[in-house]
Amino acid sequence: MLEAVIFDMDGVLVDSEYIYFQSKSQILKEAGHEVKESYHYQFMGTTGDYMWEQMKQEFSLPLSVPEYVRQMNDLRKEMTKHDGIKVIPHAQGFVKRLYEGGLKLAVASSSSLAEIKDNLVEIGLSDYFSEVVSTEEVEHSKPAPDVYLAAANRLGVKPENCLGIEDTKNGTGAVRNAGLVGIGFANPSFPKQDLAFADVVVSTFSDLDAKTLAKIYQEVREQRV
Repeated sequence: MLEAVIFDMDGVLVDSEYIYFQSKSQILKEAGHEVKESYHYQFMGTTGDYMWEQMKQEFSLPLSVPEYVRQMNDLRKEMTKHDGIKVIPHAQGFVKRLYEGGLKLAVASSSSLAEIKDNLVEIGLSDYFSEVVSTEEVEHSKPAPDVYLAAANRLGVKPENCLGIEDTKNGTGAVRNAGLVGIGFANPSFPKQDLAFADVVVSTFSDLDAKTLAKIYQEVREQRV
């Protein structure tokens, strides 16, 4: 029986990928390395520490990983202050329909806990999520299952009775590894991602509600038996 839905945040609830791309590109350019936007696609769904560890090695960057993460976050804050938080189309109505349908809701994100909470307040959804978990609170980041297992535990629901919604390979891998039923969100406005680990792929939230998700959940569970 479906009891809870656990959301990723970046790319599922808020459109934040563009500021990740722009902030990293700016820092790399200032360090003498120009990259195309497509370069950043490989890091979607990973943590800031992981991204900068990889780029530091690839480009022999002189500063520490924490310093680059700090610079990136400072730039992202400036961009967000200027442009505001962009919500994914139909995400707000979708979350509210699930809440009204009696499902428990949580967020499991690679972003910092403070950023997750700030974004949820900004888009008017903080009251609908009873639990919020960041990968900074668990040992292993996505695609490891830790953040989803932690979210399910805090909700008081078994992982097998939860459904997770993600938009990247690492994210859908985390959902699969945690034993949840997974929905992959293929945003038409985003670069195409590998969502092979998802049980079902959707391109909009406009026609989804608690009843629809319960049906998807049941069909997937029956196929896995």
